[in-house]
Amino acid sequence: MSAGTICKQAEEGLSEHFAALVGSRLCHDLISPLGAIGNGVELLQLSGEFPGIGQSSELQLISESVDAARNRISLFRMAFGHTSSEQRIGRNELASLLETFDRNGRIRIRFEAEGDLPRTDGRLIMLALMCFETAMPWGGRVLICRAASGWRLVAEATRIKTDPALWAWLDGGKSHALPMLQPPDVHFGLMASFAHEAGRNLMWELDENGGEISF
Repeated sequence: MSAGTICKQAEEGLSEHFAALVGSRLCHDLISPLGAIGNGVELLQLSGEFPGIGQSSELQLISESVDAARNRISLFRMAFGHTSSEQRIGRNELASLLETFDRNGRIRIRFEAEGDLPRTDGRLIMLALMCFETAMPWGGRVLICRAASGWRLVAEATRIKTDPALWAWLDGGKSHALPMLQPPDVHFGLMASFAHEAGRNLMWELDENGGEISF
């Protein structure tokens, strides 16, 4: 391997590291003010100075929007934030995040696993779910379970939005030329990159009735 190739790989790895740190910082700095807004809404709902405000549609909308934003940021923190293979996440904590994904979207999730796991695995699970979210904008179901040497996510839906070129990011463009990623699709590139970084054999398939991602 040439010195130029080594330097290029080092620069790419450093860029991904900084991107993950930026993601963590943004999520950390945004979650606090959103929490303050949520607390303020709760105080208004409990306050006797504004009779009936707790049942107003306007305040309900604010409360639901704040909850949805906080939940989404928690998911982004897991998917895009900085982590390492030494860090662990408990089964209940991950299940709570998955319930948030389920509650705020059109995809129903079944999580069948016990015990804690590396946070790097949790990140890959979230990124894989985001890939299925892109493919199933009309809704569907995803089973998450342990495989012999990793994880399997199996999706079912009555309608699938296929984009072979976009999904080719998961196999490094072996089957299609890789398109330029747009912001809503960045999880495809990150999924491939983080799986490679973790030494995982990332595999996928997608058809008109669902698909599977394993790593």
